[in-house]
Amino acid sequence: MRYMATYDLMETIRNTNQWLGATALAMGSYPATGLYPFPAFQMLAAWGEVTERAFARMVVKPGWGIDTIVGADGRDHVVTIETEIARPFGDLIRFNVAGRGEKRRRILLIAPMSGHYATLLRSTVQSLLPDADVWVTDWHNARDIPVSRGKFDIEDYTEYLVDFMRHMGPNTNVIAICQPAPLALAAAAYLAAEAPKAQPRTLTLIGGPIDPDANPTDVTDFGRRMTMGQLEELVIQRVGFKYAGAGRMVYPGLLQLASFMSMNADKHTTAFADQVFAVAKGEAHDFDKHNRFYDEYLAVMDMTAEFYLSTVERIFKGREIAENAFTVGGVPVDISKITSVAVKVVEGEKDDISAPGQCLAALDLLTGLPADKKAAHLEPGAGHYGIFAGKSWRNNIRPLVLNFIDQNTPRAQRAQKTA
Repeated sequence: MRYMATYDLMETIRNTNQWLGATALAMGSYPATGLYPFPAFQMLAAWGEVTERAFARMVVKPGWGIDTIVGADGRDHVVTIETEIARPFGDLIRFNVAGRGEKRRRILLIAPMSGHYATLLRSTVQSLLPDADVWVTDWHNARDIPVSRGKFDIEDYTEYLVDFMRHMGPNTNVIAICQPAPLALAAAAYLAAEAPKAQPRTLTLIGGPIDPDANPTDVTDFGRRMTMGQLEELVIQRVGFKYAGAGRMVYPGLLQLASFMSMNADKHTTAFADQVFAVAKGEAHDFDKHNRFYDEYLAVMDMTAEFYLSTVERIFKGREIAENAFTVGGVPVDISKITSVAVKVVEGEKDDISAPGQCLAALDLLTGLPADKKAAHLEPGAGHYGIFAGKSWRNNIRPLVLNFIDQNTPRAQRAQKTA
C-alpha cells in the first residue's frame, strides 16, 4: 500500500501544479488587470500558462499528427493509422497512405520503450513515409494495463518483435532505435535459427546499447553502481487507484521524467524561463519550437517493473547480448546464426546516452555474416536525439539508411515501379 500511496502522491503533486498554473493564468488574465500598467499580471498569466501546459502534458498520450503526405504525383495523400496486431502491452500499427500503391521499401520502425511514447519518432515516420510503407511498434502505458494481463519483461518484448517480424515477412527492413537495438538483434537471431524464412531483409541499429561497457556513460554507470535491490527500492512503485493498472509494479513515468530533466537541469530551466517571457510578450504560440519539443518530451509512460529491472540486470549488468548469452523462453539465442540479414549500425559522435562503440559492438557478434553485409556510420557532431529525428537524421543518416536498404534489395525488386 505504501507504494500505491507514493504513486498517488506523485500524481497529486502533478495535479496540484497543473491547478496552480491554471489558477495563475486565470487570475493574471482578469479584465480588470488591464487597467493597471503593471507587467506582473502579464508575467503571472504567462507563468500560469506555461506551468499548466507542462504538467497537463505529463499524463497525455500525444497524437501522431500525420494527416497527409505529398506523393510522387505532387498531390496530398491522406494518412490513416491501422492496427495490424493488437497485444496487451503493444500493438503493431501501419501508416496507410490512401491512393498510393505498395512501395518496394517495407520498414518496421521499432520504437524504444524507455519512458516516452512511440510518437517520439513522429518526425522519423514523416521523413520515411514518402519513400516507404511504414509500420511502428506502439507500446502501451503500463499504468493502463490491468494486473490480470500478466507480466512483460525483455523476453516478452523480444517475443513481440519476433511475432511482428513474422507477420511482416522476409521483405521487411527493420530499424531499431536506441533501447530496442539489442533486443531487435536478438529477435533477428532467434528467427535465423527457428524460422529462417521469416527473417527480415535488413536490420539497422541506431544508437543502442549492444555492449554498454564498450564506452560507458552516466546512464550505464548508474546501472553499475546500484545493486538490483537498491534500484528496486529506489524507483519501483505500484500504480495508484486512478488507473486501470492499479497495483501493477512499475517504474513510473514521472520518476523517469525527473531523471531525464536532472541530467540537463540548467538547460530545461532556461528553456522554461524563456518561454514564460515569450508568452508574456505575446511571441509564443501553440506550435512554436518550445511547445513542439516539450509537448512530446513531457509526455511520459510507465514501464513494467519486470521490464525495467530485467533490462538493467541482463542487458547492462549481465551484458547478455554483448556476451552472446541471451535466452528467450529457455531457448539460447545465438547471434552468429544471422548469416543473411544485412546489418547497419548508426552512432552519434556526441551521443551521451548510448556512446559511440556501444552499438558498433553488434558487428563483432555477427561472426556468421559476410563482411559485405555489414555497415557502420558515425555521424559527426550528432547527439542521441539527432541521429534519429534531428538535422543529422534528415540530411545525412536517412539517405544512408535508404541506400543501405536498396543495396540489399534484389535487383528485380529495385526495378519495380513505385506509385
